[in-house]
Amino acid sequence: MSKQVVIVGGGVIGLLTAFNLAAEVDQVVVCDQGEVGRESSWAGGGIVSPLYPWRYSAAVTALAHWSQDFYPQLAAQLFASTGVDPEVHTTGLYWLDLDDQAEALAWAAREQRPLSAVDISAAYDAVPVLGAGFRQALFMAGVANVRNPRLVKSLKAALLALPNVTLREHCQISGFVREGGRVTGVQTQAGVLAADQVVLSAGAWSGDLLRTLGLGLPVEPVKGQMILFKCAKDFLPSMVLAKGRYAIPRRDGHILVGSTLEHEGYDKTPTGDALQSLKASAIDLLPALADASVVGHWAGLRPGSPEGIPYIGEVPGYSGLWLNCGHYRNGLVLAPASCQLLSDLLLARPPIIDPTPYAPQGRLG
Repeated sequence: MSKQVVIVGGGVIGLLTAFNLAAEVDQVVVCDQGEVGRESSWAGGGIVSPLYPWRYSAAVTALAHWSQDFYPQLAAQLFASTGVDPEVHTTGLYWLDLDDQAEALAWAAREQRPLSAVDISAAYDAVPVLGAGFRQALFMAGVANVRNPRLVKSLKAALLALPNVTLREHCQISGFVREGGRVTGVQTQAGVLAADQVVLSAGAWSGDLLRTLGLGLPVEPVKGQMILFKCAKDFLPSMVLAKGRYAIPRRDGHILVGSTLEHEGYDKTPTGDALQSLKASAIDLLPALADASVVGHWAGLRPGSPEGIPYIGEVPGYSGLWLNCGHYRNGLVLAPASCQLLSDLLLARPPIIDPTPYAPQGRLG
């Protein structure tokens, strides 16, 4: 059994990895350059599904299905132990006027997912605030959203209650410590933090850190901006998605609308252009939002990766260094399965799914 595991990065992936490992190892230390859970895990929308699941590879689908099935019990466990409800809210999701509706239905039949075409009049009956002019709709009833700021708050509370877990916030990692072919710790401002195993789950910053070892990890920051409205609790009964933009209802009437895709490096500044674009999309989708005030506008950095397939597993030639990163737009969706798979591999247990598609082997420069 590993005595000490150091996790670099305290977003949902890092926190849930720590949560899974805590019962199996002596000590877990989570290091984050800021506050835990305040980057993309806080900034995202929290739909517990890829936006267009049929457009992804089987590797992403496998993680997504496992996670979707597991989320309700994870939320219940966290709520019971911390009193902080992550609010997994099952509303279903309508996709409107898709160009690839036939492909979506074929995927649903193949994967046995409850996605079906519905008459557009049924969509308007179910979502009366929907904008005019939509012609066709697909619906999946079981899709939920998780209130991601509450999820990270709940995970943080659960970890703080565990005597063998330490959260080190505002702890900048500058590199890795090696002895021979093994990684034995990380370099912090305060000196070396020793570890039997190191897990890199630093989101958009993961590629920069791995570069200190001369390894090329194709994970880069991709900016996304969101806006938030406050409406009546029953304003929007279901999530809706059209023309690449989505609206997500929270239980208390907050409506999130997103998101942009911008390659701007590490710049997280919200912009006026994005605000106007998102407001226009929101009003096109739900015209009544023209009379609602925007109560929030922010940006986050997704960990962009090729095809959105995360890196999960030990780094070849660097024993003791593990990756759990590169989830792109689906970190919240894929987190439960990704973190369970990483834990299975690190602890040499039978993995929940075939780990081959996520292995770093052959995927690093």
